[in-house]
Amino acid sequence: MTYENIIKGIFLNRPNRFIAEVLIEGRKERVHVKNTGRCRELLIPGIEVYLQDCKSPNRKTRFDLITVNKGGKLVNMDSQAPNKAVSEWLKEGGILKPDLIKPEFTYGGSRFDFYFEKGEEKGFIEVKGVTLENEGVVSFPDAPTERGLKHLKELIKAVSEGYTACVFFVVQMKNVKYFMPNFENDRAFSEGLIEAYEKGVKILAYDCFVSPAEMKIEDRVNVILRR
Repeated sequence: MTYENIIKGIFLNRPNRFIAEVLIEGRKERVHVKNTGRCRELLIPGIEVYLQDCKSPNRKTRFDLITVNKGGKLVNMDSQAPNKAVSEWLKEGGILKPDLIKPEFTYGGSRFDFYFEKGEEKGFIEVKGVTLENEGVVSFPDAPTERGLKHLKELIKAVSEGYTACVFFVVQMKNVKYFMPNFENDRAFSEGLIEAYEKGVKILAYDCFVSPAEMKIEDRVNVILRR
């Protein structure tokens, strides 16, 4: 997926989950943060960021914060980007090579990101964006997620009813060592992920090529579920 009208800025602070103050060409601008997670290790005062100029007169904020330069590693932090990237990846064939793809599909008490069919096989894919990285190790989540745990339970149920089910972790950066669940931030989700795997849910993680104006799924990342 690609972005248009990308410009560079310097992050100053984040008054709330949705807004950041960024220095752009010498002036301070309030911009929209497209990720409501904590992202504390990314949004550090003085760090270089890339923004999309939406050029919309009807918006309160003209710019969206898209990408962060974390010590030379570009990290896309747009929470909408993983689903868009997976959709493109699936349509191009991906590893699943599905015959049919439907986004935002309701099953039980959850709405999964994708429903797919491949021959007689039918299944669901739930996408999770990963921006948390420490010395090459990436993890999810960066904050407790009851919704994420609910999705895992629904995926386990889907497997028991004959569907294929998959959690797809989109690592929104390149050059990482491996993925693992974040036990420190959310033990319930992490243990739920292990249970899901043991009951037949597939766990995939892929890194992404990231530039200031693009994010595209590239290579599979090793998944380590237990410390």
